[in-house]
Amino acid sequence: MKRREFSTLAASATAASALSLPFATGANAQAKFKEGKDYLKLAKPVTPDAPAGKVEVIEFFWYSCPHCNAFEPQFEAWAKAAPKNLQIRRVPVAFNNTFVPQQKIYFALESMGLIPDVHVKVFRAIHVERQRLNKDDEIFAWMDKNGVDLAKFKEAYNSFSVAGQVRKATQLQESYGVEGVPSLGVAGKYYTDGTRAGSMSNVLQVVEFLAAQG
Repeated sequence: MKRREFSTLAASATAASALSLPFATGANAQAKFKEGKDYLKLAKPVTPDAPAGKVEVIEFFWYSCPHCNAFEPQFEAWAKAAPKNLQIRRVPVAFNNTFVPQQKIYFALESMGLIPDVHVKVFRAIHVERQRLNKDDEIFAWMDKNGVDLAKFKEAYNSFSVAGQVRKATQLQESYGVEGVPSLGVAGKYYTDGTRAGSMSNVLQVVEFLAAQG
């Protein structure tokens, strides 16, 4: 989903598309992809947040994006089977201030160690149960209803730490020149998305190809 489409979707979340998005295999990753067509090389590299010997892969996403919702199962399966030299993480985007509460959802859950249990449930709440989850009261009520310790969640959600992570996420999004979501950054050098790769089914193949470049 491109950046220009977000103002409409932010006002009224749409249903997720039913897409089949096979993740990359080692053989497919050997395909040749072209700079400027399948991916961009950043004019100014970003310093990766990864230890020596690891290649950082970032998925930029937004909980209310139907394409991110459709892509999530494939991305998760790929991440679990990805080469060990990859350090994979998600970064929630903010194209305007209305996105910030959902950035805070992700970072609060991450700080509580609840991403494995609750991350997918947030997508489901928005795209299947049709809950907006873009205001504090809505978010708190949903977390409480779904068994998250509300006092601890509120503390994390409103913390200086999460506020700092939100700022860093938005800065990283701008540094990569994120045009829409879902999209991926690789090694602090490359950017790709479904439009550039030709389809979402190609994106992870491009990512594996770029990761191999180092």
